[in-house]
Amino acid sequence: MEVTETWYLVLSALLFSMGLVGLLVRRNPLIMFMCVELMLNAVNITFVAFAGALDDIAGRTAVFFVLVVAAAEVVVGLSLVVALLRRRPSVSVDDLTALKG
Repeated sequence: MEVTETWYLVLSALLFSMGLVGLLVRRNPLIMFMCVELMLNAVNITFVAFAGALDDIAGRTAVFFVLVVAAAEVVVGLSLVVALLRRRPSVSVDDLTALKG
């Protein structure tokens, strides 16, 4: 049995759905950032699948830019979580108002 683009798109849809459910259900900022990363990786799989199907390099370059945005998001997100953890031992998304100053 050959793996086609449909398999990659189904995998991408499943990963994106898992990330979306995790983002909507969980209240821990660290887990929410992990769910956003999962969603971004699902989009990357879609870009690569379409780039392979269309034999075009534009999808692969889009993956590069998505990875750059994901890296910047991780840096900002982890710095916010560390700032919250220094103030309080348990972290919730509702505690982000404590960073207003």
